[in-house]
Amino acid sequence: MTKELWKGNEAIAEAAVRAGLESYFGYPITPQTELLEYLSRRMPEMGRAFLQAESEVAAINMVYGAASAGARAMSSSSSPGISLMQEGLSYIAGSEVPMVLVDIMRGGPGLGNIAPSQGDYFQLTKGGGHGDYRPIVLAPASVQEAADLTYGAFDLAEKYRHIVIIAADGNIGQMMEPIELPPTRKIEKRDRGWELTGATGRERRIISSIYLQPEALHKFNVHLQDKQREIEKNEVRYAEYMLDDAEYAVVAFGSSARASQTAVKWARTKGMRVGLFRPISLYPFPYERLAQIAEQVKAMLVVEMSSGQMIEDVRLGVLGKAPIKFYGVMGGLVPFPDDVLPEIEKLVS
Repeated sequence: MTKELWKGNEAIAEAAVRAGLESYFGYPITPQTELLEYLSRRMPEMGRAFLQAESEVAAINMVYGAASAGARAMSSSSSPGISLMQEGLSYIAGSEVPMVLVDIMRGGPGLGNIAPSQGDYFQLTKGGGHGDYRPIVLAPASVQEAADLTYGAFDLAEKYRHIVIIAADGNIGQMMEPIELPPTRKIEKRDRGWELTGATGRERRIISSIYLQPEALHKFNVHLQDKQREIEKNEVRYAEYMLDDAEYAVVAFGSSARASQTAVKWARTKGMRVGLFRPISLYPFPYERLAQIAEQVKAMLVVEMSSGQMIEDVRLGVLGKAPIKFYGVMGGLVPFPDDVLPEIEKLVS
């Protein structure tokens, strides 16, 4: 297949269309806006639903409605917009309807700026709204991976009747790279036994997240936790680079991992036995593999475009088996390989 040059946001949008996206609702916010703009043209061409909502609050509740009717539904936004969606995401999780959400992360807190960041890690991986649930969160490090993860996200959401979030920093959304797009799927109407189809002659279906009796809500939450454990068992994803003989490891995701990989390669030319561990699933986090690496190496360096959010999960995985150092940039700054290399040299020295 011939590769084509695509911008990250537009590649994500096209991958969603090819995966069978039927209903999209969103609101423009930089650095995500091209995704919405692309779908505003592409979805009507395909005879599918596109609506620019009046706000992110409205958009996520429109997704809730479309997903409840069985449609493959998606929204996208950037950090402040994702914050506005939190209540709706909790309702969706509490109703067990599948959906896909794309977060093209920008600098914060507050309105911040439109530069890339990874400061949404806590917001995305630790629940994303009130209650005892955690979305599946997948972090691409390239435009190709962003398209591939988006394409598979709809199947993943339907498999678990759950929220799947594509967590990409602004670099991934804005950069252009040659990629191969996946094939277009035929949309098939199915009755999976829970959709609100309006059909008669069957048992009444209700989609709701309200359980007024504490015992009933406890029982539902036990069910949710069972589902989370199944996700944690089956959906851990990560990538490794030069870790086979490594004495030191760098841990990073997204754009931070791209810079770190180059820095690791440079460090190798200087005789430093260092490798890179890149979580792809931020939830479920690859604790088990990280613990194995911690037993192999002398120390670890965590690199993030934040004050240190993923590092808390790294510490949980390592459990004191190896020292952990941190290098982070904030406010929309991006680490470059020549920023990371001196931090590796400090780790090794």
